[in-house]
Amino acid sequence: MDVGASTACLYPLETEKALYELAVRGVKNVEIFINSVDELEGEIYADMKKTISDYGINVRSFHPFSSPMESLFLFGNYPRRTDYLIDIYKRYFEKLAELGAKYFVLHGAILSSNVPDDRYMERYLRLYRTAQEFGITALQENICYCKSKDLDFIKRMSEQLQDEVRFVLDTKQARRSGVDVFEYLDAVGDKVEHIHISDCNEKCDCLPIGKGEFDFIKLLKRLDELHYDNSMIVELYRENYTSYDDLSDCVKALQSIVESYRTQQ
Repeated sequence: MDVGASTACLYPLETEKALYELAVRGVKNVEIFINSVDELEGEIYADMKKTISDYGINVRSFHPFSSPMESLFLFGNYPRRTDYLIDIYKRYFEKLAELGAKYFVLHGAILSSNVPDDRYMERYLRLYRTAQEFGITALQENICYCKSKDLDFIKRMSEQLQDEVRFVLDTKQARRSGVDVFEYLDAVGDKVEHIHISDCNEKCDCLPIGKGEFDFIKLLKRLDELHYDNSMIVELYRENYTSYDDLSDCVKALQSIVESYRTQQ
């Protein structure tokens, strides 16, 4: 299981600088949160590729700043806008493949957009199949302000799209949605291919690893039952930690938990 961190943790630090800060602290597995289209071209993209090469970074996944556009463009009722966003995402998929990433993280439609299920499924399936052409898997993330907060909706996606849907489990977003992490895993099982992880306690739903009360051993046991062997990416908000060193400490703490668990099996 690959443990790492997301450049999103360092926002609003520029993406290439965030990647470098993680790299120099020994974080080997990353999710890149892109914050502007021009970060996938020219000098910025070249800088990221150099950091990835120089420090032996594994880019596991990619998250777009354009998530807020998805309600109107990807899932709206005006097909020309959908075509436009799909074309933009094709550019993302091409660059993702160059960086060796496997996953593209989708937020999807916000709750207030009231997108019908049938349209949502059709548009997700189109995105999924397009990403597959580039060797990328488009993953539906559970987000507390999106349609995907609803576990019943996630179940419907799994049932209707069958083998052409995969998911990201974000533990803090599950908490904010009032969804038990383990119920989520029970619902979609081995279709979860990526995890955004954080700790928590009764007062805060997003804390550095080891600073809360989340049962990581229980999670690892459940993931073993599902034969999960993909990434666990630490994702914190900037107000949830003090220094960049805290992020590498989180990765080390999580890796230690995983290794300790493995030695006991």
